[in-house]
Amino acid sequence: MRTEFHEIAEDVFRFSTYVEQADLVFNQFLIVAEQPLLWHCGHRQLFPSVLEALGRVLPPSQLRWISFGHVEADELGAMNHWLGAAAQAEVVQGSTGVLVSVNDLADRPPRALPDGEVLDLGSKRVRWIDTPHVPHGWDAGLIYEETTRTLFVGDLFTMTGRVPVSTDGDIVTPAIATEDLGRASAVTPASGPTLRRLVSFGATRMALMHGPVFSGDLPSALGALADDFDRRLQDGVSDLRHL
Repeated sequence: MRTEFHEIAEDVFRFSTYVEQADLVFNQFLIVAEQPLLWHCGHRQLFPSVLEALGRVLPPSQLRWISFGHVEADELGAMNHWLGAAAQAEVVQGSTGVLVSVNDLADRPPRALPDGEVLDLGSKRVRWIDTPHVPHGWDAGLIYEETTRTLFVGDLFTMTGRVPVSTDGDIVTPAIATEDLGRASAVTPASGPTLRRLVSFGATRMALMHGPVFSGDLPSALGALADDFDRRLQDGVSDLRHL
């Protein structure tokens, strides 16, 4: 396994490792600023490869913030490895995640961010967005980097296989196919509205955890995925009524 890296926006880097056994890419993102932030920690097994790749962009010891969307191995598996590599780094996550899990899991006390709070990195500004159960547990959240207008959407729009670094093509059809295959999303009545809310931030690109960076029609893509979540919920309710 080899980790590749590319600059996807000014001083924003994507680190990507394709894992054949899972037929997925696993991405981490580095926001370079006066207080650099790493988004997604990755699996522990991938840490040496990602560490080496990140070191080509920035000395890992300079990391100030380590963050992720929800508690899952590919999101925070290597969290404490990164804390060991960066003595001044703090973990930062949403209030629910910190309260429920991260306080216990992190080797150093984490910082909790309430919905909408902005973390000022210096030349970059990261806004925390609570997205409970989108796509997974109640601790789920995303970040929006305001200066480059980049929305980091975690496991939303997951697609299988090797993927390009970036695309402006269809990311909805592959995401629906992947959801049909894995049933990974926790669909609730709030799922569709949560996705539609993301349009209001005015992002011009979305950075996917398991996919490329998308620079196409973001409102249409988010709306189409929200419609699919609504359909899945309605189908589930209909199935229950026929039991």
